[in-house]
Amino acid sequence: MTAPAEAPRDCALCPRLAAYRAENARAEPAWFNGAAPSFGDPKAELLVVGLAPGRTGANRTGRPFTGDYAGDLLYGTLKKFDFAQGTYRADPADGFTLKRAMITNAVRCAPPENKPTPAEIATCRPFLSARIAALPSLRLILALGSIAHESVLRAHALKPGDAKFAHGAESALPDGRTLLSSYHCSRYNTQTRRLTTEMFEAVFARAKAILDR
Repeated sequence: MTAPAEAPRDCALCPRLAAYRAENARAEPAWFNGAAPSFGDPKAELLVVGLAPGRTGANRTGRPFTGDYAGDLLYGTLKKFDFAQGTYRADPADGFTLKRAMITNAVRCAPPENKPTPAEIATCRPFLSARIAALPSLRLILALGSIAHESVLRAHALKPGDAKFAHGAESALPDGRTLLSSYHCSRYNTQTRRLTTEMFEAVFARAKAILDR
């Protein structure tokens, strides 16, 4: 059976993640505490793939990157390059919308310490594959970080060695789409300056150039 594009909110496929979700629900019952759905334009030409929901980010709010420090940079950059409109306030009710773009995660449930296991990444991959397949206008996938990069490759029956991860790396996928990769816009990467705002914006400038050509 083909997986749906979105995992059920109470997905139980990964016992460790389900237990962590239940633990968070007991501590913070007002939070979303579920498999975070994708967010954006159903006619998206660009799919941004992150790693997994943060405990106080999408696990709390129910929208990818919303509430995380990483979301400030990601959503601000999406707007700068005309992939979004409105005012981002880190609240799903802020009215902020994406244009030509959608955001999803390689793993849909928050993992302890932001570290999903290889088995959990593989178990969640059918949702990523289905999400990709459900976007008829999709032309470009932007992977944030090496795990997202690898998961996109494996969703296309490729191995990591077929297209090595690097910031700004660009690869052709078997379906004719393009995979573009970036360091993840995490607080750690930006604070250590492994990823600067200029580096991140350069990747989005390239993404826009690909889609507008």
